[in-house]
Amino acid sequence: MATCCTALLLFFIGGRAIPLRSRPSIWRQLSFYCGLVLVYAALQTRLDFAAQHMFWVHRLQHLILHHLGPFLICLAAPWPTMANGLPWRCRPVLKQAREWPPIRTAYRLLQQPIVAPVIFVGLIYFWLWPPIHFRAMLNAREYLGMNWSMLIDGMLFWWLILDPRSVEEGARCRFGFRIAIVLLAAPPQILIGAYLFLHLHVIYDVYAICGRLWAVDPIVDQQIGGLITWIPTSMMSIVATLIVWRRWMYEDDRTRKRAADPGGAVIAAPTA
Repeated sequence: MATCCTALLLFFIGGRAIPLRSRPSIWRQLSFYCGLVLVYAALQTRLDFAAQHMFWVHRLQHLILHHLGPFLICLAAPWPTMANGLPWRCRPVLKQAREWPPIRTAYRLLQQPIVAPVIFVGLIYFWLWPPIHFRAMLNAREYLGMNWSMLIDGMLFWWLILDPRSVEEGARCRFGFRIAIVLLAAPPQILIGAYLFLHLHVIYDVYAICGRLWAVDPIVDQQIGGLITWIPTSMMSIVATLIVWRRWMYEDDRTRKRAADPGGAVIAAPTA
């Protein structure tokens, strides 16, 4: 709760401190607030309790933490606004932390075009591996670590994909590579979702130990969870591809105009 409240305050204060014409658009603000509310709901409401007792709710929780929430937050590109909401004395500390070699090296490694999708998909498979899943659902620390690892990795992955800047402006990856990353990350998610949906035997018996919240057949519970892992994630990959494609086309058009008129004004790239 403290993390969500801090992010909310920093974005709100930072937005008010920026001149009106430079503030995030209403769509970016809505995207950020919706993403933050979803993350809060997944971690701090009865949805989290239900996720410990129903497999399909667990998959819905991870869909929010790993996909939908981070996607909406990163689509808003809130980091400059949030940094602007920090007290003046904290800003040099933040800058030093970002430039600290261990943090900078770790961030660059995690944002590599090959490493990022492997970790993104690998975490899904890791936490759904039956022995690991069994332990995580019965151990409070591992359960907390599972949820936060999904959230943090989701933020890192979707920022790599949805960063509105070009490589020349500081982004880690070119637009074409981002589309390739999203498209390559989709099939493994479809595969595991289809496997869960089509499997005829109960894979996760830990929910029988925890006690199911509703009287739903275990196979049906597993099938719904498989569909949540399969279909919404695929749709989000398509949406992300379209957004990045639009920005790529815009950047190409801007580059052509800049080449034709070197002295002309450069318009900022769209963020949605």
